[in-house]
Amino acid sequence: DTSLTEVNSFSPSVPISPSSMINQYKFEDGPELRDLFITVDDPESHITAIETFITYRVVTKTTRGEFDSSEYEVRRRYQDFLWLKSKLEEAHPTLIIPPLPEKFIMRGMVERFSDEFIETRRKALHKFLNRIADHPTLTFNEDFKIFLTAQAWELSSHKKQGPGLLSRMGQTVRAVASSVRGAVKNRPEMFTEMNNYMETFSQKINLLDKIAHRIYKEERDYCSEMKEYGPIHTLWSASEESIGDSLKGLAGCIERCCRATERRMAGLSEHLLPMLHEYVLYSDILMGVLKRRDQIQGELDSKVDALASRKTEKDMFSEEIGKLEDKVERANNALKADWDRWKQNMQWDMRSTFTNVAENNLRYYEE
Repeated sequence: DTSLTEVNSFSPSVPISPSSMINQYKFEDGPELRDLFITVDDPESHITAIETFITYRVVTKTTRGEFDSSEYEVRRRYQDFLWLKSKLEEAHPTLIIPPLPEKFIMRGMVERFSDEFIETRRKALHKFLNRIADHPTLTFNEDFKIFLTAQAWELSSHKKQGPGLLSRMGQTVRAVASSVRGAVKNRPEMFTEMNNYMETFSQKINLLDKIAHRIYKEERDYCSEMKEYGPIHTLWSASEESIGDSLKGLAGCIERCCRATERRMAGLSEHLLPMLHEYVLYSDILMGVLKRRDQIQGELDSKVDALASRKTEKDMFSEEIGKLEDKVERANNALKADWDRWKQNMQWDMRSTFTNVAENNLRYYEE
């Protein structure tokens, strides 16, 4: 209960009714405002001499002029989604890229390549692509367009091109900057506040994730035991004529309780567990974004220090510093805008999911 109460500190202080949340959601992401619709479905197993893997059909419908057609259908495997995520991070280091499910999701609860595992992953991949499609910047990324439209051989050829020279140089500079500098000297206060917020958020969301998995496991064990008790009472009723009707009634009651518990478990596994785990992944992503912002700031700080210690080459350093100042400003603005958008979406997801859990619990106890 304490953990559930604490998460309210991340939500707006003014109560929001479910109906107003729905209206807000429609206003922001309603179909009338969208021009890109993506569906991930139809998983297929592929077995080769080397590996076994799953591909998913990705269907895209759009009215955008930069697309040559209004509809595309391609097949993608998990590695293709990983490639897209890495390209988005490379192109937009201070934007919040949506998380992908790990290689193995819902730890300890499903087997790899089971129907449940595949369906859980399909939903996560579907959400991943649609979060990108709804993002005001990521949706126009060229690699995202190629992912949605290129045939398998075209995508494979595009992947082999690798990062450009400038991108590799930028990664090297950032790596050097992060290895030689200490704490960022000129970090704006708002990014320190973001960092503190995410440290607390990470602790709380990881705790909620663990509690939710424990609740699910307890419910599953409870349900398994109930499934044994029902038939036992039915058999018992055959040998106890005087209380046979009562025992049959009890067996029926146990069966109804079992079905209600299974429905509640389905609600947890379909809504609560995926949402919490997604934000566990988001917490790692946000910490990474903040570190990359600090690395860009570190590049600027190191150049400013170098300029102060040198008498010559001032013109060259001044020009580099001007470019880095522009780069830091762009990075800061991108993160600030994405941060506000992410918090709004997070608050919506938390409120709607916990409201759904509460409604499911009410139905369960009524049943």
